[in-house]
Amino acid sequence: MREATALHDPIADTRRWIDRAVIGLNLCPFAKAVVAKGQVRYVLADATTPEALLEILGEELLHLRDTPASVVDTTLIVHPQVLADFLDYNDFLEDADALVEQLGLDGELQVASFHPRYQFAGSGEDDIANFTNRSPWPTLHLLREDSVARAVEAFPDPDAIVERNISTLGKLGHDGWRRLFPRNDQSP
Repeated sequence: MREATALHDPIADTRRWIDRAVIGLNLCPFAKAVVAKGQVRYVLADATTPEALLEILGEELLHLRDTPASVVDTTLIVHPQVLADFLDYNDFLEDADALVEQLGLDGELQVASFHPRYQFAGSGEDDIANFTNRSPWPTLHLLREDSVARAVEAFPDPDAIVERNISTLGKLGHDGWRRLFPRNDQSP
């Protein structure tokens, strides 16, 4: 992961990734509608420790709970200064899930994960399938369970999405992925 500097705008990088990869490659068939409606909240976390990030996560979970879905349906917390190591990030997700439970939001909100070094268990580091969850910066994605349920009703076989994404990225390949994000772009 690169270091966040004045040359890099993590939120702009994340928006570009969503436009070109998540929506552009249709990796998430549900993303386009909430982006088009302006219902995605982007938060740039200044946390430098996991504890500080957990505090921000708690604040954002409560903000999402207290905000109508028509205003904010989902939140992306981009945290460039903490959890750059994927294994540390992956371990942090247990704390994130525990916080959801502690706040009494289990069954209401969930935390999904994206990371520049995302790696599925049992896959090689450069396996193109990992790129389905690779974002330009470490990112926590807060989702409403009822929105996820409605999306699954509209697309009843979510496993087909995963398989299609792996196929899409397999056809695109590493060179195609790099062409989506030219070096002067400062994205993935």
